[in-house]
Amino acid sequence: MKKVLLGFLCLLFFAEILSAQNSDEGAVVFMYHRFGETKYPSTNITMEQFEKHLQYLSQNDYKVWSLSKIVRYIVEGREIPKKVVALTIDDAYKSTYTHAFARFKEYNFPFTVFVNSSPADNGSKNYMSWDEMREMQAFGAEFANHSITHDYMLPKEGEDEQSWKKRIRDEIEGAQKRLQEELGEATNENPKLFSYPFGEYTKESAEYIQSLGYIGITQTSGAIGMQSDTRTLPRFAMSEAYANMDGFTLKIKTLPLPIESVSSIEPLVKEENPPKLTIKLKYPVKNVGCYLSSGKAIAVEWMSDREFSVQADEKLKAPRDRYTCTAASKDGRWYWYSHFWILK
Repeated sequence: MKKVLLGFLCLLFFAEILSAQNSDEGAVVFMYHRFGETKYPSTNITMEQFEKHLQYLSQNDYKVWSLSKIVRYIVEGREIPKKVVALTIDDAYKSTYTHAFARFKEYNFPFTVFVNSSPADNGSKNYMSWDEMREMQAFGAEFANHSITHDYMLPKEGEDEQSWKKRIRDEIEGAQKRLQEELGEATNENPKLFSYPFGEYTKESAEYIQSLGYIGITQTSGAIGMQSDTRTLPRFAMSEAYANMDGFTLKIKTLPLPIESVSSIEPLVKEENPPKLTIKLKYPVKNVGCYLSSGKAIAVEWMSDREFSVQADEKLKAPRDRYTCTAASKDGRWYWYSHFWILK
């Protein structure tokens, strides 16, 4: 009888682990800026690269969703199906309309554009107009908040907390007002999405922006899933140097590392450099490896089979770096988590 009971408990234990692992299916979000503007290689993707991305999605039966749909699933606790992808664009540069829009229409893929509203209001030739955005919206594109002027969300030198919060609130709520005046009252409402300008935030700014009712979207790499922090949802940035098909297909098959908690979401390095990061997993994952942006490996120190810490062996250099931790999953894909660091 004891053996039967022990066997039952073992089966139950492994069933719970399997169920947890199955629930960790996530979505991969890609971020673009410019299309076919080769004089800006750090933010541009060539049209040949972009075409190959869209072809791959179409030929391999990926479900291309708007980012708002993915976020609603996370907020509502609904399981995300396999092979879900979102395509997002920051800044609303003109080439989104002149170069990318026709490709989105041909493949019938939805997409999400984060708009800093000032260039559209000022009639800048380098950015899309409100009329062009309305045309894209009629096709099914969605538009979200990227502030008015693309200003930094970090406190500025000499700026007290009250002034800093007022500046952030004015930037975000002002842009939201213009989006809804030009594109309709329902624009960016369910949910409210906000992409951090320059990808930079602090724990304090992320929490304040959350208090204003927004989901925070970063430029930190990784897949998103049910356990992802909605203050800092990650995306994979696509630019000429990182948009080859080997990199694209590797990233599109990633899974969110099954994280129960991290020591802090704070990316700003203040005193301790190199910073230490501690991660607790929901269940054991074998062969976790962690790396700097340069690709240099970082030693992983395990405190238990579910908790580890990482700390680079040399000071991180300004302006930005990251710790990225990955591990092979059983189905040939990769678990992926990246923590962003800002050094001033």
